[in-house]
Amino acid sequence: MSPRTSTAEPARTGLRLMHVHAHPDDESSKGAASTARYVAEGVDVHVVTCTGGERGSILNPKMDRPGILENIHEIRRQEMERARDILGVTQDWLGFVDSGWPEGDPKPPLPEGCFATIPVEEAAAPLIRLVRSFRPQVMTTYDENGGYPHPDHIMCHQVSVFAFEKAGDPSYAPELGEPWQVSKLYYHHGWSYARMVALHEAMVEHGLESPYAERLEQWKRDPEWDKRVTTRVPCGDYFGVRDQALLAHATQIDPDGFWFAVPRELQVAVWPTEDYELVTSHVPTELPEDDLFAGIEDPVGE
Repeated sequence: MSPRTSTAEPARTGLRLMHVHAHPDDESSKGAASTARYVAEGVDVHVVTCTGGERGSILNPKMDRPGILENIHEIRRQEMERARDILGVTQDWLGFVDSGWPEGDPKPPLPEGCFATIPVEEAAAPLIRLVRSFRPQVMTTYDENGGYPHPDHIMCHQVSVFAFEKAGDPSYAPELGEPWQVSKLYYHHGWSYARMVALHEAMVEHGLESPYAERLEQWKRDPEWDKRVTTRVPCGDYFGVRDQALLAHATQIDPDGFWFAVPRELQVAVWPTEDYELVTSHVPTELPEDDLFAGIEDPVGE
């Protein structure tokens, strides 16, 4: 059942939220539970996917079989359609080609014509058109490191910030539509040190094997980075929707793997929020926040 059918939350039908992601599956692995919560409340949520994920690896061993990799582009589009329906969002593809994850030392040059090699202004044009058409009050994307340093994630950050800044400028590219000023820009902060420690300790306390033990041992902590989270959106009731959306990306998500190693009940008890950094706001708001729309009035009937 789509979260849009829920009647448990008050309607917020005049609000619009845009998530900008690099690949299909990113919308389900980053902020999907808060997405489902906002959809249930009546918010119109639109996902923008910059690339088709054509160079993604098969990360689920059960899907590593003949015919999958050869048709990965179409398969990932079908996976995205299922996840989109589960989350109750609308979605657009920007149409760029996945850059892939460069491996080696030194790393090889990126494939010609891939997303990360396109000039930012050129790559941002279709996103600016979508922003001006959809008119979101809130946008989310990745931090300057891409959340992790995949070339497409870093490019997604650059393109999103550029579009956020230019979409409201009436002098910039008027052929891309009527200007629209997005009120707030956020970065995802899903893998914070504090969250990982809390989940790790809860697993150990319950006598379970933590999937984070090795990662925490290798973590080079930056205390200043930990302070960047400004906004924690309560959404534990929607972790199940998030998990179903993740599972829709069968080539990327192993149902017996890392993503589901921590029992959902434990996640809800220990860390029932998804976390963001408010980067820019054109409306007054007080930090910390518990709502991406804090400070924004619901323009019902506009």
